[in-house]
Amino acid sequence: MQMNNRRNRIVYRLWAPVYDAVLERFFRDARRRALELVDVRAGERVCIIGIGTGSDLAYLRAGVSCVGLDLSEAMLAQARRKLPVAGCEVELRIGDAQALPFESAAFDAVILNLIVSVVPDPRRCMAEALRVARPGARIVVFDKFLPEGSEPSLGRSVSNRVAKLLGTDLNRHMGEIIAGLPCEIEHDEPSILGGMYRVTLLRRT
Repeated sequence: MQMNNRRNRIVYRLWAPVYDAVLERFFRDARRRALELVDVRAGERVCIIGIGTGSDLAYLRAGVSCVGLDLSEAMLAQARRKLPVAGCEVELRIGDAQALPFESAAFDAVILNLIVSVVPDPRRCMAEALRVARPGARIVVFDKFLPEGSEPSLGRSVSNRVAKLLGTDLNRHMGEIIAGLPCEIEHDEPSILGGMYRVTLLRRT
C-alpha cells in the first residue's frame, strides 16, 4: 500500500480528536529532546512541518517566530487550541510538506517531528525542508527509521501493513532520504522503542 495525501487527510481527521490523549505522553520526551537539539533562539524564525496537534509548541522559547504547517485541517484545529504560546509569534497554515508554500531560505531552523514517515514522498519532503532553510540552518528530525543497510524483517513488514492504515510507514531509511541533498548530519541518537525511533540533527550546507 502506498501512502497518499487523500488517505492521510482521512486518517488524521479520525486521529485528531484523540491523538493527544493516546500518543502525546508517549512522544513527549523525544519531542522535548528534538527541540533541545535544534536550539531555536529568540529572534529566530522556525518552521514546524507536520505540526499536527501542536505538541511541539510547548517547547518553543520566548521570542521565537514560528510557522506551523499541516495537511490536516482537523489536526490544525487541535493545534489552534494550544494558542497563544507565551512570548512567541505563531502562525498555523494548511499545506503539503512536499510543496511548502514558503520562500527559499526563509527559516533559521526547521522541525520535522513524526512527518518523514507519514508523507508519500519523504525525499521530496526533506528537499523542501532544506529549500526553505537558510544556509547553515538547523533541521531536526524525530521519527522511526530502519537501521542503515538493513531490510525489514517479515514481522516488521507485516506490521507495516497495519501501520500504513494508521497513517505511517515503519520501513524508511534516513540515508536514502537525504542522499545527495544539501545537508550533513551533525548528531544522531536513538530514541524510544530501543532506537526504532531516532532524533537526528542536520545542518543545511
